[in-house]
Amino acid sequence: MIEKRKVFLGVTIISGILVIGFILLPLINMFTSPSWENLKMAIKDTEVLKSIWLSIYTAGIASIISFLVGTPFAYLLARRNFFGKNFIESVVDIPMVIPHPVVGIAILSVVGRNYWFGQILSKIGIRIMGSVPGIIVVLTFVGIPFYINTVKDGFESISSRLENVSRSLGASIFSTFFRITFPLAWRSILVGIIMCSARAISEFGAVVVIAYHPMTAPVMIYERFEAYGLAYSQPVAVWLTLVCLILFLFLRILSAPREKEG
Repeated sequence: MIEKRKVFLGVTIISGILVIGFILLPLINMFTSPSWENLKMAIKDTEVLKSIWLSIYTAGIASIISFLVGTPFAYLLARRNFFGKNFIESVVDIPMVIPHPVVGIAILSVVGRNYWFGQILSKIGIRIMGSVPGIIVVLTFVGIPFYINTVKDGFESISSRLENVSRSLGASIFSTFFRITFPLAWRSILVGIIMCSARAISEFGAVVVIAYHPMTAPVMIYERFEAYGLAYSQPVAVWLTLVCLILFLFLRILSAPREKEG
C-alpha cells in the first residue's frame, strides 16, 4: 500500500515538473534571448511605449465597462433561477470558446457600413474600424465573460440570508446591495477586473481584424516579427509579458485565502 502511494506521488510530481517545464522553458528562453541593450532600446522606443500604453489603456476601459454592466448581470445570475438561465450562461461564455479572428469578423459584420447598426454609427460620427473605440469594443467582448463568471461566483459565495435580514429591517434592495453584498464581494470584483484586463491586454486575433492601426502591443509584436524576425519582436514581447505577469501576481495575492485569526 505504501509503495503504491509512493508511485502515485512520484507520478504527480513528474506530471507537475513536465507542466511547469512546458510553461517556463519558452518564457525563460524568450526573457534571456534579448540583450539588455535591446531591451533598453525597446522600452525607449516611442512606438513601443505607445503600443503598450494603448493595450493597458483600452484594456482598462474594457474592464470598467465590464464592471458597470457586468456587475448587475452577474448578481442576477447568482441570485435568480429562471427559464433559459443555462442558455444565457452559455451565451456569456461564447467569446471564450470561439476562435479570436471569428470574434473580429462577427463584430465587423455588425458595425460595418453594410449593416444598419454600422450605418447609424457612421451617421453620428462614430468610427469602429481602425480606431480606439473599435479596440475597446473588441476587448470588452473578449474580456467581459471572465469578469461576469468571476463576480457571479463571488456573489454566490455570500449567504442570501444576510440580504434577507437587511431587507426585513427595512432596507431597500439597492441599499442592501451597496451596503451588504457589494462590500462582501469586493475581492471577487477586483479579481474579475484583473482577469478581464489581463485577457484584454493579450488579445490579438480579433483586434487585428477590427483595428490593425493604431497598434496594440500584440499587433506590434506580430508586425515586427513578420518584418524583422525574433530579434526585434522579442524585446517588445518581454515588456508586455512583464505587464501581464504583474497583473496575474496581483490576481494571486487578491485571490489567496485569508489566514484565519486566532
